[in-house]
Amino acid sequence: MRRSIATVCVSGTLEDKLAAAAAAGFDGIEIFENDLVVSSLSPREVRERCADLGLTIELYQPFRDFEAMPDPLFRKNLDRAARKFEVMAELGVGTMLVCSSVHPEAVDDDDLAAGQLSDLSDLASDFGVRIAYEALAWGRHVSTWDHSWRIVQRADHPSLGLCLDSFHVLSREVDPAGIADITPGKIFFLQLADAPYLRMDVLQWSRHHRLFPGQGAFDLAGFVDLTLAAGYDGPLSLEVFNDVFRQADPARTAVDAMRSLIALEDAGLPGFPDLSGYAFTEFAVDANSGPELRGTLRGLGFAHTGQHRTKPVELWEQSGCRIVLNSAVARPQTAAITAFAISSADPSQSLQRAEALLAPAHPNVREPGEAELAAITAPDGTSVFVTDSANDWRNDFLPTGSTAAGAGLLGTDHLGLAQPFDHFDEAGLFYHSVLGLSPLSTEEYAAPFGLMRSRALTNKAGSIRLALSVSLLRRGDWAPAVSDPQHVAFTTADIVTTASALDLPRLSIPDNYYADLAARFALPDDFVSTLRSHGILYDRDSGGGELLHLYTPVLGGRVFFEILERRGGYDRFGEANAPVRMAAQRHSRLTSSSVRP
Repeated sequence: MRRSIATVCVSGTLEDKLAAAAAAGFDGIEIFENDLVVSSLSPREVRERCADLGLTIELYQPFRDFEAMPDPLFRKNLDRAARKFEVMAELGVGTMLVCSSVHPEAVDDDDLAAGQLSDLSDLASDFGVRIAYEALAWGRHVSTWDHSWRIVQRADHPSLGLCLDSFHVLSREVDPAGIADITPGKIFFLQLADAPYLRMDVLQWSRHHRLFPGQGAFDLAGFVDLTLAAGYDGPLSLEVFNDVFRQADPARTAVDAMRSLIALEDAGLPGFPDLSGYAFTEFAVDANSGPELRGTLRGLGFAHTGQHRTKPVELWEQSGCRIVLNSAVARPQTAAITAFAISSADPSQSLQRAEALLAPAHPNVREPGEAELAAITAPDGTSVFVTDSANDWRNDFLPTGSTAAGAGLLGTDHLGLAQPFDHFDEAGLFYHSVLGLSPLSTEEYAAPFGLMRSRALTNKAGSIRLALSVSLLRRGDWAPAVSDPQHVAFTTADIVTTASALDLPRLSIPDNYYADLAARFALPDDFVSTLRSHGILYDRDSGGGELLHLYTPVLGGRVFFEILERRGGYDRFGEANAPVRMAAQRHSRLTSSSVRP
Protein backbone atom coordinates (compact mmCIF):
# COMPACT_ATOMS: atom_id res chain seq x y z
CA MET A 1 0.00 0.00 0.00
CA ARG A 2 1.05 3.61 -0.48
CA ARG A 3 2.50 5.32 2.57
CA SER A 4 1.75 8.89 3.52
CA ILE A 5 2.55 11.26 6.37
CA ALA A 6 0.82 14.43 7.53
CA THR A 7 3.04 17.48 7.57
CA VAL A 8 1.98 18.12 11.17
CA CYS A 9 4.01 15.07 12.24
CA VAL A 10 7.42 16.68 11.79
CA SER A 11 9.23 19.88 12.61
CA GLY A 12 10.27 22.73 10.35
CA THR A 13 8.88 24.75 7.49
CA LEU A 14 6.80 23.11 4.79
CA GLU A 15 9.91 22.84 2.63
CA ASP A 16 11.72 20.98 5.46
CA LYS A 17 8.78 18.64 5.95
CA LEU A 18 8.48 17.78 2.26
CA ALA A 19 12.19 17.07 1.95
CA ALA A 20 12.16 14.85 5.05
CA ALA A 21 9.14 12.87 3.87
CA ALA A 22 10.66 12.27 0.45
CA ALA A 23 14.06 11.28 1.84
CA ALA A 24 12.43 8.74 4.17
CA GLY A 25 10.68 7.10 1.22
CA PHE A 26 7.07 8.23 1.68
CA ASP A 27 4.83 8.14 -1.37
CA GLY A 28 2.61 11.04 -0.35
CA ILE A 29 1.71 13.63 2.24
CA GLU A 30 -1.26 15.22 3.92
CA ILE A 31 -1.07 19.00 3.79
CA PHE A 32 -1.94 20.42 7.20
CA GLU A 33 -3.52 23.79 6.48
CA ASN A 34 -1.39 25.74 8.98
CA ASP A 35 1.77 24.56 7.23
CA LEU A 36 0.52 25.95 3.92
CA VAL A 37 -0.67 29.22 5.44
CA VAL A 38 2.79 30.07 6.82
CA SER A 39 4.70 28.83 3.76
CA SER A 40 6.35 31.22 1.32
CA LEU A 41 5.50 28.77 -1.47
CA SER A 42 2.28 29.28 -3.40
CA PRO A 43 -0.07 26.27 -3.67
CA ARG A 44 1.09 25.73 -7.25
CA GLU A 45 4.74 25.87 -6.16
CA VAL A 46 3.98 23.33 -3.41
CA ARG A 47 2.45 21.07 -6.03
CA GLU A 48 5.54 21.41 -8.21
CA ARG A 49 7.91 20.85 -5.29
CA CYS A 50 6.05 17.67 -4.36
CA ALA A 51 6.16 16.44 -7.94
CA ASP A 52 9.92 17.06 -8.08
CA LEU A 53 10.33 15.05 -4.87
CA GLY A 54 8.13 12.20 -6.07
CA LEU A 55 5.38 12.96 -3.55
CA THR A 56 1.64 12.97 -4.15
CA ILE A 57 -0.63 15.21 -2.08
CA GLU A 58 -3.23 12.82 -0.68
CA LEU A 59 -5.30 15.02 1.62
CA TYR A 60 -5.94 18.64 2.52
CA GLN A 61 -6.91 19.09 6.15
CA PRO A 62 -8.59 20.10 8.35
CA PHE A 63 -11.84 21.89 7.45
CA ARG A 64 -13.53 22.59 10.79
CA ASP A 65 -16.97 23.43 12.21
CA PHE A 66 -19.02 22.91 9.07
CA GLU A 67 -22.02 20.64 9.64
CA ALA A 68 -25.30 21.04 11.61
CA MET A 69 -25.00 24.81 11.77
CA PRO A 70 -27.71 27.49 11.73
CA ASP A 71 -28.45 28.65 8.16
CA PRO A 72 -26.50 31.97 8.20
CA LEU A 73 -23.35 30.23 9.43
CA PHE A 74 -23.91 27.35 7.01
CA ARG A 75 -23.96 29.79 4.05
CA LYS A 76 -20.72 31.36 5.24
CA ASN A 77 -19.22 27.90 5.57
CA LEU A 78 -20.09 27.07 1.97
CA ASP A 79 -18.34 30.24 0.81
CA ARG A 80 -15.33 29.33 2.94
CA ALA A 81 -15.30 25.84 1.45
CA ALA A 82 -15.41 27.16 -2.11
CA ARG A 83 -12.27 29.19 -1.46
CA LYS A 84 -10.53 26.12 -0.05
CA PHE A 85 -11.52 24.07 -3.07
CA GLU A 86 -9.82 26.65 -5.27
CA VAL A 87 -6.64 26.26 -3.21
CA MET A 88 -6.93 22.48 -3.50
CA ALA A 89 -7.21 22.74 -7.28
CA GLU A 90 -3.89 24.59 -7.34
CA LEU A 91 -2.36 22.00 -5.03
CA GLY A 92 -3.69 19.15 -7.14
CA VAL A 93 -5.27 17.34 -4.20
CA GLY A 94 -8.63 15.63 -4.52
CA THR A 95 -9.75 14.89 -0.94
CA MET A 96 -10.60 17.26 1.90
CA LEU A 97 -10.93 16.18 5.52
CA VAL A 98 -13.95 17.66 7.27
CA CYS A 99 -13.90 16.96 11.02
CA SER A 100 -17.04 16.90 13.13
CA SER A 101 -18.01 20.26 14.54
CA VAL A 102 -17.04 21.54 17.98
CA HIS A 103 -18.73 24.91 17.37
CA PRO A 104 -20.95 26.07 20.26
CA GLU A 105 -23.82 26.81 17.83
CA ALA A 106 -23.74 23.38 16.22
CA VAL A 107 -27.11 21.60 16.47
CA ASP A 108 -27.65 18.02 17.59
CA ASP A 109 -29.55 17.03 14.45
CA ASP A 110 -28.28 14.17 12.26
CA ASP A 111 -30.69 15.02 9.44
CA LEU A 112 -29.43 18.60 9.33
CA ALA A 113 -25.79 17.42 9.46
CA ALA A 114 -26.38 14.94 6.64
CA GLY A 115 -28.16 17.52 4.51
CA GLN A 116 -25.46 20.13 4.90
CA LEU A 117 -22.69 17.62 4.20
CA SER A 118 -24.60 16.58 1.08
CA ASP A 119 -24.74 20.21 -0.06
CA LEU A 120 -21.00 20.53 0.62
CA SER A 121 -20.39 17.39 -1.43
CA ASP A 122 -22.40 18.84 -4.33
CA LEU A 123 -20.12 21.87 -4.28
CA ALA A 124 -17.03 19.68 -3.93
CA SER A 125 -18.07 17.66 -6.97
CA ASP A 126 -17.97 20.81 -9.09
CA PHE A 127 -14.28 21.10 -8.20
CA GLY A 128 -13.54 17.38 -8.59
CA VAL A 129 -13.08 17.02 -4.81
CA ARG A 130 -14.25 14.35 -2.36
CA ILE A 131 -15.21 14.99 1.29
CA ALA A 132 -13.85 12.65 3.99
CA TYR A 133 -15.93 13.18 7.13
CA GLU A 134 -14.17 12.40 10.42
CA ALA A 135 -15.62 12.08 13.91
CA LEU A 136 -13.38 13.96 16.34
CA ALA A 137 -13.22 12.12 19.66
CA TRP A 138 -14.20 15.41 21.34
CA GLY A 139 -16.77 16.47 18.72
CA ARG A 140 -19.69 18.47 20.12
CA HIS A 141 -22.39 16.07 18.91
CA VAL A 142 -20.54 13.56 16.70
CA SER A 143 -17.60 11.94 18.49
CA THR A 144 -17.59 8.27 17.44
CA TRP A 145 -16.90 6.54 14.15
CA ASP A 146 -20.27 4.75 14.06
CA HIS A 147 -22.15 8.03 14.48
CA SER A 148 -20.22 9.63 11.61
CA TRP A 149 -20.97 6.58 9.45
CA ARG A 150 -24.72 6.86 10.13
CA ILE A 151 -24.61 10.49 8.97
CA VAL A 152 -22.66 9.59 5.81
CA GLN A 153 -25.19 6.84 5.06
CA ARG A 154 -28.06 9.27 5.57
CA ALA A 155 -26.47 11.83 3.23
CA ASP A 156 -25.98 9.13 0.59
CA HIS A 157 -23.73 11.20 -1.67
CA PRO A 158 -21.06 9.67 -3.97
CA SER A 159 -18.56 12.41 -3.08
CA LEU A 160 -18.99 11.92 0.68
CA GLY A 161 -17.23 9.20 2.65
CA LEU A 162 -15.42 8.62 5.90
CA CYS A 163 -12.00 9.46 7.23
CA LEU A 164 -11.14 6.97 9.95
CA ASP A 165 -8.44 8.07 12.38
CA SER A 166 -7.16 5.34 14.66
CA PHE A 167 -6.79 7.74 17.58
CA HIS A 168 -10.36 9.03 17.35
CA VAL A 169 -11.68 5.48 16.98
CA LEU A 170 -9.60 3.65 19.58
CA SER A 171 -9.61 6.36 22.24
CA ARG A 172 -13.41 6.00 22.52
CA GLU A 173 -15.29 3.08 24.06
CA VAL A 174 -17.03 2.05 20.86
CA ASP A 175 -16.25 -1.37 19.41
CA PRO A 176 -14.43 -0.88 16.09
CA ALA A 177 -15.41 -4.35 14.82
CA GLY A 178 -18.27 -2.90 12.75
CA ILE A 179 -15.78 -1.00 10.58
CA ALA A 180 -15.40 -4.19 8.52
CA ASP A 181 -19.08 -3.87 7.52
CA ILE A 182 -18.79 -0.35 6.11
CA THR A 183 -19.88 -0.22 2.47
CA PRO A 184 -16.85 -0.86 0.24
CA GLY A 185 -15.49 2.35 -1.21
CA LYS A 186 -16.94 4.60 1.50
CA ILE A 187 -13.77 4.82 3.58
CA PHE A 188 -12.08 7.64 1.72
CA PHE A 189 -9.04 8.03 3.94
CA LEU A 190 -7.22 6.27 6.79
CA GLN A 191 -5.09 8.06 9.37
CA LEU A 192 -2.91 6.17 11.85
CA ALA A 193 -1.58 7.17 15.23
CA ASP A 194 -0.63 5.13 18.26
CA ALA A 195 -0.79 6.35 21.87
CA PRO A 196 -0.29 5.16 25.44
CA TYR A 197 -3.45 4.60 27.44
CA LEU A 198 -3.85 7.70 29.60
CA ARG A 199 -6.61 8.91 31.92
CA MET A 200 -6.92 12.51 30.79
CA ASP A 201 -8.95 14.88 28.66
CA VAL A 202 -9.12 13.30 25.21
CA LEU A 203 -8.27 16.57 23.42
CA GLN A 204 -5.05 16.99 25.41
CA TRP A 205 -4.29 13.31 24.99
CA SER A 206 -4.62 13.69 21.23
CA ARG A 207 -2.75 16.96 20.87
CA HIS A 208 0.34 16.03 22.89
CA HIS A 209 0.70 12.27 23.31
CA ARG A 210 0.17 10.57 19.99
CA LEU A 211 2.94 8.25 18.79
CA PHE A 212 3.93 6.39 15.67
CA PRO A 213 2.58 2.82 15.27
CA GLY A 214 4.30 0.38 17.59
CA GLN A 215 5.27 3.03 20.13
CA GLY A 216 2.02 3.00 22.09
CA ALA A 217 -0.67 0.62 23.29
CA PHE A 218 -3.28 0.64 20.50
CA ASP A 219 -4.02 -2.44 18.38
CA LEU A 220 -3.24 -0.76 15.08
CA ALA A 221 -2.72 -4.01 13.18
CA GLY A 222 -6.25 -5.07 14.06
CA PHE A 223 -7.58 -1.62 13.17
CA VAL A 224 -5.95 -1.69 9.74
CA ASP A 225 -7.27 -5.21 9.13
CA LEU A 226 -10.84 -3.97 9.76
CA THR A 227 -10.48 -1.16 7.22
CA LEU A 228 -8.98 -3.48 4.62
CA ALA A 229 -11.87 -5.88 5.17
CA ALA A 230 -14.17 -2.98 4.24
CA GLY A 231 -12.36 -2.64 0.94
CA TYR A 232 -10.12 0.34 1.73
CA ASP A 233 -7.36 0.67 -0.86
CA GLY A 234 -5.98 4.15 -0.17
CA PRO A 235 -2.74 5.04 1.55
CA LEU A 236 -1.73 4.24 5.09
CA SER A 237 -1.19 7.75 6.41
CA LEU A 238 0.30 8.93 9.67
CA GLU A 239 -1.21 11.84 11.58
CA VAL A 240 0.66 12.23 14.84
CA PHE A 241 0.52 15.24 17.13
CA ASN A 242 3.48 15.00 19.48
CA ASP A 243 5.40 17.78 21.22
CA VAL A 244 8.75 16.01 20.85
CA PHE A 245 8.36 15.08 17.18
CA ARG A 246 7.37 18.63 16.29
CA GLN A 247 10.67 19.95 17.67
CA ALA A 248 13.06 17.19 16.62
CA ASP A 249 15.12 16.82 13.44
CA PRO A 250 12.48 16.28 10.71
CA ALA A 251 14.69 13.92 8.70
CA ARG A 252 15.20 11.63 11.67
CA THR A 253 11.54 11.79 12.70
CA ALA A 254 10.44 10.89 9.18
CA VAL A 255 12.69 7.81 9.17
CA ASP A 256 11.24 6.77 12.54
CA ALA A 257 7.76 7.25 11.08
CA MET A 258 8.53 5.17 7.99
CA ARG A 259 10.04 2.41 10.14
CA SER A 260 6.77 2.29 12.10
CA LEU A 261 4.71 1.76 8.95
CA ILE A 262 7.06 -0.88 7.55
CA ALA A 263 6.88 -2.78 10.82
CA LEU A 264 3.10 -2.39 10.99
CA GLU A 265 2.62 -3.83 7.51
CA ASP A 266 5.23 -6.56 8.15
CA ALA A 267 4.89 -7.58 4.52
CA GLY A 268 7.89 -9.49 3.21
CA LEU A 269 10.09 -8.64 6.19
CA PRO A 270 12.63 -11.28 7.22
CA GLY A 271 11.51 -12.93 10.44
CA PHE A 272 13.14 -12.74 13.86
CA PRO A 273 15.90 -15.34 14.30
CA ASP A 274 16.30 -16.77 17.79
CA LEU A 275 18.64 -14.74 19.98
CA SER A 276 20.58 -16.81 22.50
CA GLY A 277 22.09 -14.03 24.58
CA TYR A 278 24.69 -11.30 24.83
CA ALA A 279 28.04 -12.14 23.24
CA PHE A 280 29.78 -9.16 24.86
CA THR A 281 29.33 -5.61 26.11
CA GLU A 282 31.89 -3.01 25.11
CA PHE A 283 32.96 -0.06 27.24
CA ALA A 284 34.95 2.86 25.92
CA VAL A 285 37.53 3.84 28.55
CA ASP A 286 40.41 6.28 28.86
CA ALA A 287 43.45 6.62 31.09
CA ASN A 288 41.26 7.71 34.01
CA SER A 289 38.25 5.43 33.75
CA GLY A 290 40.12 2.37 32.47
CA PRO A 291 41.96 1.54 35.71
CA GLU A 292 38.77 2.04 37.71
CA LEU A 293 36.81 -0.41 35.59
CA ARG A 294 39.65 -2.93 35.55
CA GLY A 295 39.83 -2.87 39.33
CA THR A 296 36.09 -3.35 39.65
CA LEU A 297 36.06 -6.22 37.17
CA ARG A 298 38.78 -7.97 39.18
CA GLY A 299 36.73 -7.43 42.32
CA LEU A 300 33.76 -9.03 40.56
CA GLY A 301 35.85 -12.11 39.82
CA PHE A 302 36.67 -11.35 36.16
CA ALA A 303 40.03 -11.95 34.52
CA HIS A 304 41.71 -10.17 31.63
CA THR A 305 41.77 -13.22 29.34
CA GLY A 306 42.54 -11.71 25.96
CA GLN A 307 44.30 -8.80 24.27
CA HIS A 308 43.26 -7.79 20.76
CA ARG A 309 45.85 -8.53 18.07
CA THR A 310 45.91 -5.05 16.54
CA LYS A 311 43.87 -2.71 18.77
CA PRO A 312 44.05 -1.40 22.35
CA VAL A 313 41.08 -3.58 23.28
CA GLU A 314 40.91 -6.01 26.22
CA LEU A 315 38.63 -9.00 26.78
CA TRP A 316 37.51 -9.69 30.36
CA GLU A 317 35.62 -12.90 31.17
CA GLN A 318 33.90 -14.88 33.87
CA SER A 319 31.83 -17.90 32.87
CA GLY A 320 29.34 -16.61 30.27
CA CYS A 321 29.98 -12.93 31.10
CA ARG A 322 32.18 -11.06 28.63
CA ILE A 323 33.23 -7.42 28.85
CA VAL A 324 35.37 -5.62 26.28
CA LEU A 325 37.33 -2.51 27.28
CA ASN A 326 38.19 -0.34 24.29
CA SER A 327 40.81 2.39 24.76
CA ALA A 328 40.72 3.40 21.10
CA VAL A 329 37.33 5.17 21.32
CA ALA A 330 37.77 8.66 22.72
CA ARG A 331 35.52 9.31 25.73
CA PRO A 332 37.66 11.65 27.85
CA GLN A 333 37.08 11.61 31.60
CA THR A 334 34.22 9.13 31.39
CA ALA A 335 33.41 5.52 30.58
CA ALA A 336 30.51 4.56 28.33
CA ILE A 337 28.80 1.52 26.87
CA THR A 338 29.38 2.15 23.18
CA ALA A 339 28.44 -1.28 21.82
CA PHE A 340 27.03 -4.66 22.65
CA ALA A 341 26.81 -7.88 20.65
CA ILE A 342 23.97 -10.36 20.50
CA SER A 343 24.20 -13.99 19.39
CA SER A 344 21.73 -14.75 16.61
CA ALA A 345 20.77 -18.09 15.13
CA ASP A 346 20.98 -16.39 11.72
CA PRO A 347 23.03 -13.16 11.79
CA SER A 348 22.49 -12.46 8.09
CA GLN A 349 18.71 -12.62 8.53
CA SER A 350 18.90 -10.31 11.54
CA LEU A 351 20.87 -7.81 9.49
CA GLN A 352 18.52 -8.11 6.50
CA ARG A 353 15.57 -7.30 8.74
CA ALA A 354 17.41 -4.31 10.16
CA GLU A 355 18.15 -2.99 6.68
CA ALA A 356 14.52 -3.41 5.62
CA LEU A 357 13.59 -1.31 8.66
CA LEU A 358 15.94 1.51 7.65
CA ALA A 359 18.75 0.50 9.99
CA PRO A 360 21.44 -0.75 7.60
CA ALA A 361 24.46 -2.44 9.13
CA HIS A 362 27.98 -1.10 8.93
CA PRO A 363 31.07 -3.36 9.08
CA ASN A 364 33.62 -3.06 11.84
CA VAL A 365 37.05 -1.66 11.12
CA ARG A 366 39.34 -4.70 10.92
CA GLU A 367 42.64 -5.97 9.70
CA PRO A 368 42.95 -8.90 7.25
CA GLY A 369 42.11 -12.20 8.94
CA GLU A 370 40.11 -10.61 11.76
CA ALA A 371 36.48 -11.44 12.38
CA GLU A 372 33.97 -9.52 10.32
CA LEU A 373 31.30 -8.14 12.61
CA ALA A 374 28.46 -6.02 11.30
CA ALA A 375 26.66 -3.56 13.56
CA ILE A 376 23.43 -1.64 13.38
CA THR A 377 23.20 1.72 15.10
CA ALA A 378 20.59 2.21 17.81
CA PRO A 379 18.86 5.59 18.22
CA ASP A 380 21.22 6.66 21.02
CA GLY A 381 24.29 5.87 18.87
CA THR A 382 25.10 2.52 20.51
CA SER A 383 26.43 -0.07 18.04
CA VAL A 384 24.55 -3.37 18.14
CA PHE A 385 26.74 -6.13 16.72
CA VAL A 386 25.15 -9.35 15.50
CA THR A 387 27.19 -12.55 15.66
CA ASP A 388 26.58 -16.27 15.75
CA SER A 389 26.79 -18.62 18.69
CA ALA A 390 30.26 -19.79 17.65
CA ASN A 391 31.66 -16.42 18.78
CA ASP A 392 34.49 -16.47 16.24
CA TRP A 393 35.27 -12.87 17.16
CA ARG A 394 37.14 -14.21 20.21
CA ASN A 395 39.86 -15.49 17.89
CA ASP A 396 40.90 -11.87 17.38
CA PHE A 397 42.17 -11.84 20.99
CA LEU A 398 45.52 -13.29 22.01
CA PRO A 399 45.22 -15.30 25.24
CA THR A 400 46.86 -13.68 28.25
CA GLY A 401 46.98 -16.89 30.27
CA SER A 402 44.85 -15.41 33.04
CA THR A 403 41.82 -17.28 34.33
CA ALA A 404 38.90 -15.87 36.25
CA ALA A 405 38.77 -16.45 39.98
CA GLY A 406 34.99 -16.32 39.62
CA ALA A 407 32.33 -15.07 41.97
CA GLY A 408 29.43 -17.15 40.71
CA LEU A 409 28.41 -14.83 37.87
CA LEU A 410 26.80 -16.84 35.06
CA GLY A 411 25.94 -14.44 32.24
CA THR A 412 24.57 -11.05 31.29
CA ASP A 413 20.97 -10.67 32.41
CA HIS A 414 20.26 -7.24 30.92
CA LEU A 415 21.64 -3.88 29.96
CA GLY A 416 20.38 -0.62 31.39
CA LEU A 417 20.69 2.23 28.91
CA ALA A 418 19.60 5.80 29.53
CA GLN A 419 18.14 7.39 26.41
CA PRO A 420 18.06 10.96 25.13
CA PHE A 421 14.61 12.36 25.91
CA ASP A 422 13.81 13.08 22.26
CA HIS A 423 14.53 9.50 21.18
CA PHE A 424 13.03 7.40 23.98
CA ASP A 425 9.99 6.25 21.99
CA GLU A 426 12.13 5.85 18.87
CA ALA A 427 14.40 3.49 20.80
CA GLY A 428 11.48 1.37 21.97
CA LEU A 429 10.23 0.96 18.40
CA PHE A 430 13.75 0.25 17.13
CA TYR A 431 14.43 -2.62 19.55
CA HIS A 432 10.93 -4.01 19.12
CA SER A 433 10.77 -3.93 15.32
CA VAL A 434 14.40 -4.70 14.51
CA LEU A 435 15.37 -7.22 17.20
CA GLY A 436 11.93 -8.54 18.13
CA LEU A 437 12.03 -7.45 21.76
CA SER A 438 8.56 -7.06 23.26
CA PRO A 439 7.75 -4.35 25.81
CA LEU A 440 7.14 -5.75 29.28
CA SER A 441 6.10 -2.55 31.00
CA THR A 442 6.62 1.17 31.19
CA GLU A 443 7.06 2.56 34.69
CA GLU A 444 7.45 6.05 36.11
CA TYR A 445 9.02 6.73 39.48
CA ALA A 446 10.11 9.70 41.53
CA ALA A 447 13.90 9.63 41.71
CA PRO A 448 15.98 11.89 43.98
CA PHE A 449 16.56 14.40 41.18
CA GLY A 450 13.41 14.21 39.09
CA LEU A 451 10.78 11.98 37.54
CA MET A 452 12.12 8.99 35.59
CA ARG A 453 10.50 6.71 33.04
CA SER A 454 11.68 3.15 32.46
CA ARG A 455 10.68 0.78 29.66
CA ALA A 456 11.58 -2.90 29.85
CA LEU A 457 11.88 -5.07 26.74
CA THR A 458 12.74 -8.74 26.27
CA ASN A 459 12.60 -11.55 23.75
CA LYS A 460 10.41 -14.59 24.39
CA ALA A 461 13.26 -16.65 25.80
CA GLY A 462 14.37 -13.89 28.16
CA SER A 463 17.90 -14.22 26.79
CA ILE A 464 18.02 -10.57 25.70
CA ARG A 465 16.67 -7.99 28.10
CA LEU A 466 16.93 -4.22 27.97
CA ALA A 467 15.91 -1.56 30.46
CA LEU A 468 15.62 1.83 28.76
CA SER A 469 15.29 4.88 30.98
CA VAL A 470 14.87 8.61 30.52
CA SER A 471 14.68 11.68 32.69
CA LEU A 472 11.35 13.32 31.91
CA LEU A 473 12.41 16.85 32.71
CA ARG A 474 15.87 18.28 33.30
CA ARG A 475 16.24 22.03 33.54
CA GLY A 476 18.80 24.44 34.93
CA ASP A 477 22.22 23.85 36.44
CA TRP A 478 21.11 21.91 39.53
CA ALA A 479 21.70 18.40 38.24
CA PRO A 480 23.81 16.35 40.69
CA ALA A 481 22.45 13.10 39.27
CA VAL A 482 24.60 10.95 37.00
CA SER A 483 24.18 12.09 33.41
CA ASP A 484 22.83 9.34 31.14
CA PRO A 485 23.75 6.37 33.37
CA GLN A 486 24.40 2.93 31.87
CA HIS A 487 24.91 -0.45 33.48
CA VAL A 488 25.38 -4.16 32.89
CA ALA A 489 23.48 -6.63 35.07
CA PHE A 490 24.98 -10.07 35.66
CA THR A 491 22.97 -13.03 36.87
CA THR A 492 23.92 -15.47 39.62
CA ALA A 493 22.27 -18.56 41.09
CA ASP A 494 23.06 -17.54 44.68
CA ILE A 495 23.46 -13.85 45.31
CA VAL A 496 24.42 -14.21 48.96
CA THR A 497 27.32 -16.53 48.12
CA THR A 498 28.33 -14.25 45.26
CA ALA A 499 28.17 -11.16 47.48
CA SER A 500 30.42 -12.87 50.01
CA ALA A 501 33.00 -13.55 47.29
CA LEU A 502 33.15 -9.99 45.94
CA ASP A 503 36.23 -7.91 46.62
CA LEU A 504 35.02 -4.38 45.99
CA PRO A 505 33.26 -1.51 47.78
CA ARG A 506 29.53 -1.90 48.40
CA LEU A 507 26.85 0.71 48.20
CA SER A 508 25.69 1.78 51.63
CA ILE A 509 21.94 1.09 51.64
CA PRO A 510 20.17 2.96 54.47
CA ASP A 511 18.59 1.09 57.39
CA ASN A 512 15.36 2.95 56.62
CA TYR A 513 15.07 0.91 53.43
CA TYR A 514 15.33 -2.41 55.24
CA ALA A 515 12.85 -1.36 57.92
CA ASP A 516 10.37 -0.46 55.19
CA LEU A 517 11.17 -3.69 53.31
CA ALA A 518 10.34 -5.82 56.34
CA ALA A 519 7.06 -3.98 56.83
CA ARG A 520 5.95 -4.13 53.18
CA PHE A 521 6.73 -7.79 52.52
CA ALA A 522 6.59 -9.27 56.05
CA LEU A 523 10.05 -10.77 55.59
CA PRO A 524 11.74 -12.81 58.36
CA ASP A 525 14.18 -10.82 60.49
CA ASP A 526 17.14 -13.08 59.72
CA PHE A 527 16.52 -12.77 55.97
CA VAL A 528 16.37 -8.97 56.20
CA SER A 529 19.56 -9.01 58.25
CA THR A 530 21.32 -11.03 55.53
CA LEU A 531 20.16 -8.59 52.86
CA ARG A 532 21.34 -5.63 54.94
CA SER A 533 24.76 -7.09 55.60
CA HIS A 534 25.48 -7.43 51.87
CA GLY A 535 23.69 -4.31 50.60
CA ILE A 536 21.18 -6.47 48.70
CA LEU A 537 17.91 -4.94 47.53
CA TYR A 538 14.67 -6.92 47.26
CA ASP A 539 11.47 -6.90 45.21
CA ARG A 540 8.51 -9.26 44.82
CA ASP A 541 5.93 -9.40 42.05
CA SER A 542 2.23 -10.19 42.30
CA GLY A 543 2.85 -13.84 41.43
CA GLY A 544 5.33 -14.36 44.24
CA GLY A 545 8.44 -14.11 42.08
CA GLU A 546 11.39 -12.47 43.79
CA LEU A 547 14.36 -10.34 42.74
CA LEU A 548 17.49 -9.98 44.88
CA HIS A 549 20.03 -7.53 43.49
CA LEU A 550 22.97 -5.34 44.42
CA TYR A 551 24.93 -2.57 42.70
CA THR A 552 28.42 -1.17 42.51
CA PRO A 553 29.10 2.55 42.89
CA VAL A 554 29.20 4.63 39.69
CA LEU A 555 32.43 4.09 37.79
CA GLY A 556 34.10 6.31 35.23
CA GLY A 557 31.51 9.02 35.64
CA ARG A 558 28.38 7.20 34.40
CA VAL A 559 28.53 3.38 34.40
CA PHE A 560 28.02 0.73 37.05
CA PHE A 561 27.35 -3.00 37.45
CA GLU A 562 24.43 -4.89 38.93
CA ILE A 563 24.32 -8.47 40.22
CA LEU A 564 20.96 -10.16 40.51
CA GLU A 565 19.21 -13.41 41.29
CA ARG A 566 15.73 -14.07 39.91
CA ARG A 567 13.47 -16.45 41.82
CA GLY A 568 10.08 -17.92 41.00
CA GLY A 569 9.73 -16.51 37.50
CA TYR A 570 10.29 -12.85 38.38
CA ASP A 571 10.75 -11.05 35.05
CA ARG A 572 10.81 -7.37 36.01
CA PHE A 573 13.81 -5.16 36.76
CA GLY A 574 13.28 -3.98 40.31
CA GLU A 575 12.15 -0.53 39.22
CA ALA A 576 10.81 0.21 42.71
CA ASN A 577 14.37 0.09 44.03
CA ALA A 578 15.82 2.50 41.45
CA PRO A 579 15.41 5.61 43.68
CA VAL A 580 17.14 3.76 46.53
CA ARG A 581 20.04 2.83 44.28
CA MET A 582 20.33 6.36 42.90
CA ALA A 583 20.38 7.93 46.36
CA ALA A 584 22.95 5.39 47.56
CA GLN A 585 25.19 6.06 44.57
CA ARG A 586 24.90 9.79 45.22
CA HIS A 587 25.93 9.22 48.85
CA SER A 588 28.87 7.13 47.64
CA ARG A 589 30.05 9.91 45.33
CA LEU A 590 29.85 12.49 48.11
CA THR A 591 31.65 10.45 50.74
CA SER A 592 34.37 9.09 48.46
CA SER A 593 35.27 12.54 47.10
CA SER A 594 34.66 14.55 50.28
CA VAL A 595 32.17 16.70 48.36
CA ARG A 596 29.53 18.46 50.41
CA PRO A 597 25.91 18.52 49.13
